[in-house]
Amino acid sequence: MKAVQLIAHGKPGQFQLRDLPDPQPAPDEVVVQVYACGLNHLDLWFEEGALPIPLRLPRIPGCEIAGRVVALGEGVNEWKGGERVAVHSNLFCGRCEYCARGEESLCLNAELVGVQRDGGFAEKVVVPVRALVRLPDKVEFETSAALTGAGSTAMHMLTRRAAVKSGDWVLVMGASSGVGTAAIQIARELGARVIAAASSQEKENLGLKLGAERVVRTENESWPAEVRQITGKRGVDLIVEHLGGKVLEQVFDCLARGGAVVTCGATVGREVKLNLWPFFVKEHRLLGSYGRSRADLEKTLEWAALGKLHPVINRVFPLAETPRAFSALRDRTVLGKLVIRTSAF
Repeated sequence: MKAVQLIAHGKPGQFQLRDLPDPQPAPDEVVVQVYACGLNHLDLWFEEGALPIPLRLPRIPGCEIAGRVVALGEGVNEWKGGERVAVHSNLFCGRCEYCARGEESLCLNAELVGVQRDGGFAEKVVVPVRALVRLPDKVEFETSAALTGAGSTAMHMLTRRAAVKSGDWVLVMGASSGVGTAAIQIARELGARVIAAASSQEKENLGLKLGAERVVRTENESWPAEVRQITGKRGVDLIVEHLGGKVLEQVFDCLARGGAVVTCGATVGREVKLNLWPFFVKEHRLLGSYGRSRADLEKTLEWAALGKLHPVINRVFPLAETPRAFSALRDRTVLGKLVIRTSAF
């Protein structure tokens, strides 16, 4: 099979398109022919070697996989060759106390596809059978690849880590990102009034198109005050945040009393300062959110099948141009998602 391997970390890293042996499934594993795989900021951190876990090279990146089952390992009886699937990228053990409660995002023995084991920037990938989710007939492979990671992360944030109610004010940071574009749509579908934050006119236009009621421009230092003005000085009930650094410090100025910030990333910075006085006086909450559960992924694909959630796909690259896709995402000019098409449909 053809696959893109990262052979050296860096900004950019060194990639090679190689011919590799087809993967073989162990017991309770399956081989998936990959048709499409989304590019995620996690892939950039892996490219740079900037993840706080041991990393081995060479490695095939790619965590947002959609394709068909083509080979079954011993003991796999619930799947057949040819079935359309998405892959749960945060591999969970299925045995620990958290997995037993259906909280796979907290698994004590989790592994990341495309980081700790080979991922989807290849024609085939082998994964544990428990990582498979059936792809609804109405959901295209590229749609799934654009929603499997970022879309299900937003679903986890808005329906499991926080509970959005009809009429809530929700502020979505990074309106043009994969998480941001999905979060705007999910919050609106749940009945919220959405304010989006964007850093350019093009990104502002996208936020409005997706259903945001208002958009604030973050290049204006007074944007938190603008959020409060939009809400009649009350503030928002929930903030969807995945940037970290100074942005995470600023968003608390936008919160209503009793409001919450749910954060799933740190693309701008991993260390923040928190003013504790208003935090406890106003009974604010800061919620971490990591990945998704299997149920979140199933719900995301179900919403896509029902037409309630649409990915914003900026561009589709062929497998051989994977390094160009990394470069485009690194430049921070992408609106929505980048997808690698690995095999002919």
